[in-house]
Amino acid sequence: MWGLWPSIHNAAMEQLRNAFESLRNWWFDLHYSKNQKRSLLIVSAVLIVLSIFIVARGNTQFSAPIEITPITIAEPEIIVDVTGAVNNPGVYSLKAKSRVIDAIKAAGDSAPGADLSTINLARVLSDGEQIYVDSTVVNSSGVRVPKKVRSGPIKINRATVQELDALDGIGPVIAQRIVEYRKINGLFLSIDDLQKVSGIGAAKFAQIKAKVRI
Repeated sequence: MWGLWPSIHNAAMEQLRNAFESLRNWWFDLHYSKNQKRSLLIVSAVLIVLSIFIVARGNTQFSAPIEITPITIAEPEIIVDVTGAVNNPGVYSLKAKSRVIDAIKAAGDSAPGADLSTINLARVLSDGEQIYVDSTVVNSSGVRVPKKVRSGPIKINRATVQELDALDGIGPVIAQRIVEYRKINGLFLSIDDLQKVSGIGAAKFAQIKAKVRI
């Protein structure tokens, strides 16, 4: 094998000389002046250097892994006002589709003596809503009654069965229906909605409308 090396080396050198001779002939056959050929050489050299630089820089830039920052989408929220017999009354921000029980827990849970029987704890909240938790005390007969009697028109979205029962012409049965309607359908939007409760017709509504409010 080593005996073939001189022949291979000579053949390679011959091909290199032929290639160089062909390049030299091509160069001299160009119909350019010496200045033009010199300019062509300079431009070629610059292009070669720039190509090497761009390739080297590109390899450096793209060798590092590309970091992808995940996009976080904020969950929609609602604002509710929790007041009455809770430990920390105030305005709270909750996730959309939260329920009344979630609002009460956000306000530090119900306070001692709170009356949750008039509230539908499973109802889905709406933005801007107010949740009022009634409070009661035990009277001398051992019966729970409202802690205080409110003066003026009764707020139908907060009133207890006992407070509604105190209205002329209502009574305990219709009072219970009003509370049940509120639990199932949510807060009354106007006092006129009382007429949707079974047992409250136009005449009875005219009798109590001055004594109630939203």
